[in-house]
Amino acid sequence: MGKFSYLVAVDGSEWSDRAAERAVTLAEKTGAEVRFVTAIQWANYQPLYTTDFATTPMLDKEEEERVVKENILKPLEDRFADSGVKISSDLYWGHPAEVVKDRSKKEHSNMIFAGRRGRSKIADLFVGSVANSLAHTAGVPIVLVP
Repeated sequence: MGKFSYLVAVDGSEWSDRAAERAVTLAEKTGAEVRFVTAIQWANYQPLYTTDFATTPMLDKEEEERVVKENILKPLEDRFADSGVKISSDLYWGHPAEVVKDRSKKEHSNMIFAGRRGRSKIADLFVGSVANSLAHTAGVPIVLVP
C-alpha cells in the first residue's frame, strides 16, 4: 500500500485550524502526508445583478491570492513546520466543497478533514455548509472536527 494522504479543507476559521491540528496529529502517528486546501469563490466577486458595469469593482486576482496565502495557508505551514509531517498547501478558485472533492479524487486522498463550521454562519444557513456537502458526497472518509 502507498503512502497515506490527508486533505484538509481550510478557510482561516478556528474550526478549520482544529481540523488541521487533528490531521497533523494523526499524520504523525500514521506517516501520512497532509495537504491544506483553500478555495476562493468567484461568487464573492460577481454581483448577482448590475446595471452599470463601470461601477462594479474589478477583482485583483493576484492580490486576493496573495492575501489568502499569507493569511490562511502560510500560518498553517509555519505552525506545523516542525511536526515531522510532509505538509503542502494549495489555493484554488471555485466552490470550496467542489474544490475539496475534486482535489481529494485527483490526489487519491485517503481522508478529508474539515471543520464542522466555517467562517460564515449566514452562508451555512442560506447556501449550505461545505462540511455538510462533503459529508454527503466526498466518497472518502471524512473527519468533521468540532
